[in-house]
Amino acid sequence: MAGAAIDPGEQWMKQLFRNQLDAFDGFLLGKRYILMDRVPLYAPSVRALLRSSGVKPLRLPRRSPNLNLNLNLNAYAERFVRSIKSECVERMIFFSEAALLRALSTYTDHYHQERNHQGVESRILEPGEEVGQRHGRIECRQRLGGLLRYYHRRAAS
Repeated sequence: MAGAAIDPGEQWMKQLFRNQLDAFDGFLLGKRYILMDRVPLYAPSVRALLRSSGVKPLRLPRRSPNLNLNLNLNAYAERFVRSIKSECVERMIFFSEAALLRALSTYTDHYHQERNHQGVESRILEPGEEVGQRHGRIECRQRLGGLLRYYHRRAAS
């Protein structure tokens, strides 16, 4: 997850994208495009920063379907938001912003590294080395106090 702010502005968005474009572990590293709507937070300077790093910002067309009607043009992002809300956020009570950010980060790791995705032939997006092991003891990795579980085989040593 990128972060949270009570009143994000242009400078906050630029820093957010600088973090996402980090040369070592940035989420946008190696990505060619990013979809964005037409909110003022994606100011021309933010889009210029993306372009200068080799990521082409693609803005959704004007008068795109209303997000409240679940008719978003970006079905992948919409599905992720629906999943994180139903599988994580709606099942927990947060007492601080730090706790929320930690839960979102943990869920994102689970979503990309442990959760099967029907849209990609029930494969895991970023599989670890334990995926596909045929020998070894079966173990359960729990996240968020057992809310998320992932069963895998421990590599034989």
